[in-house]
Amino acid sequence: MKLAVFSTKPYDKLYLTQSQAAAQLSSDDSIEVVHHEFALSSETVSLAAGATAICVFVNDTLSKDVLKSLHSLGVRAILLRCAGYNNVDLDVASQLGFFVANVPSYSPEAVAEFAVALLQTLNRHTHRAYNRVREANFSLNGLLGRTLHGQTVGVVGTGKIGIAFARIMQGFGCKLLAYDPFRNDEFTQYGEYTSELEDLLARADIVSLHCPLVDSTRHIVNETTLAQMKKGATLLNTSRGGLVDTKAVIAALKKKQLGGLALDVYEHESAIFYDDHSGTIVEDDDLMRLTTFHNVLVCGHQAFFTEEALREIADATIRNLADFVQGKECSHSLVKPSHGEGAEPKRLARRDTIPIRI
Repeated sequence: MKLAVFSTKPYDKLYLTQSQAAAQLSSDDSIEVVHHEFALSSETVSLAAGATAICVFVNDTLSKDVLKSLHSLGVRAILLRCAGYNNVDLDVASQLGFFVANVPSYSPEAVAEFAVALLQTLNRHTHRAYNRVREANFSLNGLLGRTLHGQTVGVVGTGKIGIAFARIMQGFGCKLLAYDPFRNDEFTQYGEYTSELEDLLARADIVSLHCPLVDSTRHIVNETTLAQMKKGATLLNTSRGGLVDTKAVIAALKKKQLGGLALDVYEHESAIFYDDHSGTIVEDDDLMRLTTFHNVLVCGHQAFFTEEALREIADATIRNLADFVQGKECSHSLVKPSHGEGAEPKRLARRDTIPIRI
């Protein structure tokens, strides 16, 4: 069997290779792995020819047309080495009978810790201080921050990452608020839920997004919700870029309605992130405008990027592959294969629920 891995970086190859040995797939299940550095798209889908399974990441495209092409090429399994699946047309995948599985949870603490790192970097200006000292500038002017203790932190989305973030912020002595249409009892030990997002936005000094990107959350941060935020509040997004309307946050920053912004994700990141563009001109004007603000931090979707998380992602991905190869029921399946001729496959990823990893 051939497995085609798209959007491969050296670390992906390293951890997936190590995990193949650990998974101990039987010798009868001989697997040839082909790594492609570029993303899966309508232009590159032909390179999946001969593969029974493909492995993809967050910025690979699995639209209706791509899925149909994959099916015609003989691909039958789609392994997502990530939690999010908004880049996959699950309805079409279901109709075509694909095996589709993700990695629903991997080191939520990694993402939560990075969100806090962004917050404190932005708040205490450590990135600016570092650069100053390297030039023998020890002035403190412009580096004034705020004590986190006693501040109100709003958590939008209380899955595993949101809970991990709340736990850390409680340790700083912050007051915790949360908004999530699907409440998690575990959060009640850290803070209180608000019944409306508007209430949280009006009360929070810091708002951190930890929700998935679905139709109901796309641009959840927009002109209207930004106006509802406490003036001068800080916004963090380590979840999905499409949660934030970039043009709206630029306007809010210019008006000083938004006091600070830290992004590890960006709504148009797929053509930019994970590659080196230092020798070229980046033509995304909104992204480049964000980098001109002194109170904005932008990172390249690295919150997950720890040894522990990469190991968990690789192990779970290979376990999903093993389930497919060996015909076992997969606990991470996003669609339900058909049983019997003429039976229509069904989605297991429900539209009205929030993935547990977020």
